[in-house]
Amino acid sequence: MIIKKYVASSMKEALSKIGKELGKDAVIISQRAIRKPGIKGLFSPKVVEITAAVESKSNDLSWDDKEINSKSILPVDIVKNDELELRQEVETMKSLINSYFSTQSNNSINEEIKLEELDNKNKEESELQQEKASNSDIYFKEVKERLRELDISKDIVEELLETIKINIQVSSIDEIMNGIKEELGATIKIDSSEINGTIALVGPTGVGKTTTIAKLAGDLALVKKKKVGLITVDTYRIGAVEQLKTYADIMNIDFKVVFSLAEMEEAINSMKECDVILLDTTGRSSKNTMQVLELKAFLDRAKVDNAYLVVSATTKSGDMDIIANGFSNIKYKGLVLTKLDETSTYGSILNICRRTQVPIKFITVGQNVPDDIKVPLEDEIIKLVLGENSIC
Repeated sequence: MIIKKYVASSMKEALSKIGKELGKDAVIISQRAIRKPGIKGLFSPKVVEITAAVESKSNDLSWDDKEINSKSILPVDIVKNDELELRQEVETMKSLINSYFSTQSNNSINEEIKLEELDNKNKEESELQQEKASNSDIYFKEVKERLRELDISKDIVEELLETIKINIQVSSIDEIMNGIKEELGATIKIDSSEINGTIALVGPTGVGKTTTIAKLAGDLALVKKKKVGLITVDTYRIGAVEQLKTYADIMNIDFKVVFSLAEMEEAINSMKECDVILLDTTGRSSKNTMQVLELKAFLDRAKVDNAYLVVSATTKSGDMDIIANGFSNIKYKGLVLTKLDETSTYGSILNICRRTQVPIKFITVGQNVPDDIKVPLEDEIIKLVLGENSIC
C-alpha cells in the first residue's frame, strides 16, 4: 500500500495531484485545513492537507510513474507507522462505538426492567386498593345494618358513616365502630352539675314525669339532705295529685297544688326557703302548640331556672323528632330519659341527643323511688346506644 500526504491551496488542486500520482483507485484517508509553517504561515490563508492511499500495482505503472513513485513514496518505516496509527485509530473508534451501543442496550434493558417492575408494583397496589375498597364497602354495609337494628334513625346512620369514610382509612369493622364511638362522644353530653333553684320537668303524656319527679325529690331530700319543695299543675290526670302528695308526705317535704297562674306565684313565694323547688307539669301533646304555650306561661310565672325535657327511651325515632321540635318553645336545657329498663335497643337516645343538641341530665332505670334515677356516664350511654351494654 502506498500512503502519501498532499498539501495544496485548494481541494481541487490536491485531488489533481492525487490523481496524477496515485491514479483513480486512490482513497482519501483524511483531510484537514492547516497553515504553512513559519512566520509567513501566520499571515497567509490556510491550505489543505490530504492523506491518500492506493494499493501498490507496480506492473500497471509506466516508467515515468515508477520514477515519480521512487522519488515521492515515503520511507517504508514511515508508511508502516502511519498505517499502524490509522489502524489503531480505527480500532479505538470501533471499541468506543461498541461500548456506546452496549451501554445504550444495557440502559434500555435496565429501563425496561424498571418499567416492568413499576408496572407490576402499580398493578399490585391497584389490586390491593380495589380489594380494600371492596372489603370497606362490605364493612360499611354490615355496620349500617347493625346501627339500623339498634333503632338509630336512617339519616343519622348515613351522617355517621359518611363522616367515617372521610376521616378514616378503614380496614376492619372495629375501626368503623371506634370512629363511630368518637362521633357519639361529640354528640352525647352529660350534665352532672348540682340541682338548685326552681326546676321544671316537661314532656308528652305517659313518659313518667310524675314518678321521675318523685325519684328526684327523694334523692335530693333523703340522700343529699336538701330542703325540697314540690309543686304540681297536673290536675288533669286522675290520681296524679294524690300520688305525688303521698310521696311528699312520706319524704316530709312541702307540697302545693296549683290551678292558675296567680296560685303559681303564691306557691313559689311560700317555698322561698327551699334549696330546690320541683315543678311537675301536665303532659302536653307536642303537636298542640296552644297547650305548649299555656305550659310555658306557667313556667314563666314560676321563674323557672332550668326546664328539662322528659322522654321515654321506648319512644319511636320518628316521634322523637316531633317531641323535640314541639317543646322547643320551652327552651329546655337538658334531657331526662326514662324507662330504659323497658327496652332492649337504645338508638332513640342518640336520636334525641342529635336533634336537641342538649345534654342528658338524668336517666331512670326502674320504678323504685328514689333509687332508680341517676346521672349517667358518657361512656355508659355510648355503650347502650351501640348495643354493647344493656339494662337488666
